Amino acid sequence: MSDPVPTPAIPRPAATLLLLRDGETGLEILMIERHGKSGFASGATVFPGGRVDAGDHVLVPLCRGDAGPEEQALRIAAIRESYEESGVLLGRLAGAAALLSAEELAQFRTRHDAIGNFTEAVTTAELELATDELVRVAHWITPEFEPKRFDTHFFAAVTPPEQIAQEDGHEAVEAVWLSPQAVLDAAERGERYLMLPTFVLLSQFAKYDNAATALAAESKRTISTVMPKIIQTDEGLYIRVPETLGWDPSTIPERYLRPR
Repeated sequence: MSDPVPTPAIPRPAATLLLLRDGETGLEILMIERHGKSGFASGATVFPGGRVDAGDHVLVPLCRGDAGPEEQALRIAAIRESYEESGVLLGRLAGAAALLSAEELAQFRTRHDAIGNFTEAVTTAELELATDELVRVAHWITPEFEPKRFDTHFFAAVTPPEQIAQEDGHEAVEAVWLSPQAVLDAAERGERYLMLPTFVLLSQFAKYDNAATALAAESKRTISTVMPKIIQTDEGLYIRVPETLGWDPSTIPERYLRPR
């Protein structure tokens, strides 16, 4: 008798943020390298992100925009994770129009370090998280065969010009600004490990010259939910994804289809 097929794990809600800026040679995206001992995607070069926490729902009233509470919680998680992993915080002083300056961020960081809780620090500092600045760019669900699964919503936003990114040294051991193509080239040379969604999104953003063009184009994109199905064929591995994605699965290098 064959072994029973295990029940797939339930995907956990998660959010990821592509932080954009205009560099000397064009569009750059903040990439972080996850710690080699991380429980998920160890050693991978990724965008900041992680699972939604209970505190993210608490902060929903402190956000602008007309997104529903679940959508706002996802956006808050993306902003919080980016702050925790890279030090960049998309927020405003209550009622202000401009995003936090470097000085205002330093004051918040001091408060956060003293309190040790992001939700409480944001509330006591009377900040508004800038969820209205985020543009949704993708939605991926981890394949059913993976033991850890995430229902991940990807967003993009322009980084406040005065803020400087720096890895936290725990989950992220490197935070670096690179053009999308530079990351893809490094992965091709075997210098960086990319997960499949990261590869696809970098390929998606490599065609843009600057952050404004990228956000304008992505804001018009129809988002399709992607839960890849990886199939073994006589010709090798093959990935099945929705046709509405607008890219050819046969162009994905096979190494991105294999669990690491």
